[in-house]
Amino acid sequence: MKVLVVGKGGREHAIAWKVKESSLVKEVFIAPGNIGMENIGKLVNISEENIEALANFAQDNKIDLTIVGPESVLALGIVNEFEKRGLKIFGPTKEAAKIESSKDFAKKLMKKYNIPTGEYETFDNLEAAKAYVEIKGAPIVIKEDGLKAGKGVTVALKKDDAIEALEIAFSIPGNKVVIEEYLDGFEFSIIALTNGETVIPLEIAQDHKRAFDNDEGPNTGGMGVYSPVDKIDSKIVDETLEKILKPMAKGMKEDGIPFKGFLFGGIMLTKDGVKTIEFNARFGDPEAEGILPRLKSDFVKAILDLLDEKKVELQWDERYTVAVVMASENYPKSSTVGSEIEIPQNLDSLVFHMGTRLNNNKLETAGGRVLSVIAYGNTLEEAKNKAYFDVNKIKCKKLFFRNDIGSKMCYNNENK
Repeated sequence: MKVLVVGKGGREHAIAWKVKESSLVKEVFIAPGNIGMENIGKLVNISEENIEALANFAQDNKIDLTIVGPESVLALGIVNEFEKRGLKIFGPTKEAAKIESSKDFAKKLMKKYNIPTGEYETFDNLEAAKAYVEIKGAPIVIKEDGLKAGKGVTVALKKDDAIEALEIAFSIPGNKVVIEEYLDGFEFSIIALTNGETVIPLEIAQDHKRAFDNDEGPNTGGMGVYSPVDKIDSKIVDETLEKILKPMAKGMKEDGIPFKGFLFGGIMLTKDGVKTIEFNARFGDPEAEGILPRLKSDFVKAILDLLDEKKVELQWDERYTVAVVMASENYPKSSTVGSEIEIPQNLDSLVFHMGTRLNNNKLETAGGRVLSVIAYGNTLEEAKNKAYFDVNKIKCKKLFFRNDIGSKMCYNNENK
């Protein structure tokens, strides 16, 4: 088979790496990819958002399967274009991807199909939104409606913080916000493969969204992840499947917008059971870097069997993984371009590239999140120690990282 992976970050690096392991795959193409993926497959110099050019490439090169990474490309309708041409692609249509591209849309679906989530209201003007915050008080959560790469969310512990977030949000013309009840508990990520009907859960992970140690600082796209999550046992996974993921898949099919692809649930385990923080329309990043290295089954075969409505059974490495993100010094406010990176050849960890480039034969930073360093361990502590041992061998003056990925298994979602 020939497989095309669309995207250029750490998630796509992990997906392409796992695709290459498949016994079914002869060639891997990555569009546009990054320099770290050169040894996995052929980099294709087409922007991930140039959907027509990607579809032409897939047709001309007889690509058997395309796997889409970024949410922005799904929201633009890459799946619609590929399917119109009879090309096999794994991902949701533009209409189904609205569960991520519009938080209001996702909340309405959750309400319609009785999927547990926090109380919410949607606003399109500042004064009404501020009045709602005055009534509800804090803590409270402010979410900008559209795609924000994981950074358009403010968990406001004080009313003043909520008002400030609203003023920033409504300074953008045409913006809408969803104001949500603050959910207290233990947060985890669950990602499932689905064909619109069958839902196959992958292993659980816990992301670390805030920029700095002890869950301090602004929200980011994710600073690191570990898997599995011992606190989330099979009973909680089953509850999440039956109350959240399966009802969403079933509801979307009933609404005529079946969801095919990676269905991502950001879940909070509360004292009242599991509740949905958010849905995403793609594999998480850095969740992909923590989860896919633990998958022992053939990833491509699993996707094809699911699309063909065959039985899918996944086998997993029982070891823990810890993935530590190395990010540009001012991330998430800004990114660094052109700072040299030195990665030793003898690392035991996997290194997936998130935002790098090659310039005059030197590896340099070229993004907000730059590298993801992943280690295995028979215990969570062992995996963490191995990951940080290798992180500290990588040299770059403009990178920072959290020191506590995997160290604390129970943040209460508080900005301390």
